[in-house]
Amino acid sequence: MAGALEGKVVLVTGGGSGIGRATALLAARQGARVMIADYVPEGAEKTVAMIKEGGGTAACVAADVAVTRQVEDLIQKTLETYGRLDGAFNNAGIEGAMAETIACTEENFDRVVAIDLKAVWLCMKYEIPQMLKQGGGAIVNTASIAGLLGFPGIPAYVAAKHGVVGLTRTAALEYAQKNIRVNCVCPGVINTPMVQRAFDKGGMREADAIAGEPIGRLGKPEEIAAGVVWLLSDAASFVTGHPLTIDGGWTAR
Repeated sequence: MAGALEGKVVLVTGGGSGIGRATALLAARQGARVMIADYVPEGAEKTVAMIKEGGGTAACVAADVAVTRQVEDLIQKTLETYGRLDGAFNNAGIEGAMAETIACTEENFDRVVAIDLKAVWLCMKYEIPQMLKQGGGAIVNTASIAGLLGFPGIPAYVAAKHGVVGLTRTAALEYAQKNIRVNCVCPGVINTPMVQRAFDKGGMREADAIAGEPIGRLGKPEEIAAGVVWLLSDAASFVTGHPLTIDGGWTAR
């Protein structure tokens, strides 16, 4: 897959750590010029530095992608920096508080849905018009196996990720004949800072998560990145509206 994104400009939200960082690094190695957005600017700056150390091209913007004006500014900054937008990985997300449905607070529900679902819609709302002007593009959203299955104790997260799958399929149908492909990835339990926080909160023990993975280990961010880069590349030219499950076999049981 060497050079799979050569000449393309790719935006990665939540690119300051975990799956976002791994994808930004791989996209750059595959020839993309990368714009990284993250709520934590230090994380985004670190990812940019890592890309540049490897000889790639990257820039970053601090942004809360649940805020309309900041998403507009993010797209504008990308265009000012690179002149176009060929691919977007709408990946920013939070896990929220662990609580059963009746104990989940309204504040927690609203924040999780805002970051994990509304922000995906907002990003597409401002990415797609630019892609239409250019004559096409590719978008990948981050859903989860929690967008395909139920998981006790995280009702807001499960609801948001199910929403991402539905939103992805809808946008894919709307723009299929406009040369814009829209897909999502559904990671299993991946060894990221967010998952480690979930372990720390007591929602699931790491040993139980590993035992639940048929492949017998946690996933690596780089393994999700490989799927995202493939979906963004021309190699996936006939793939749209697809929730790509990368989960070590979790949902096959």
